[in-house]
Amino acid sequence: MTHAEAVVDEDWEYHRVHLPPGMSRLSAAIQLSIQAEFSGWELSNVRLYSDGTRRVWLRRRRSRAAVGLPGLMT
Repeated sequence: MTHAEAVVDEDWEYHRVHLPPGMSRLSAAIQLSIQAEFSGWELSNVRLYSDGTRRVWLRRRRSRAAVGLPGLMT
């Protein structure tokens, strides 16, 4: 996976991944499955362009502990 970009929302974290044109569909699926299994990401959106590149948006819920709720001591 290459060219990663992250965006943080109020409830969600988004991670944009650029997959190169030479990557097979099976390889892309395996790499995205690994991200989902070990990092907690789920597939949000996939765009396949005419040159074979893929832009994938992954998302996961932000944990409230990471956000830092008022009154919560960690």
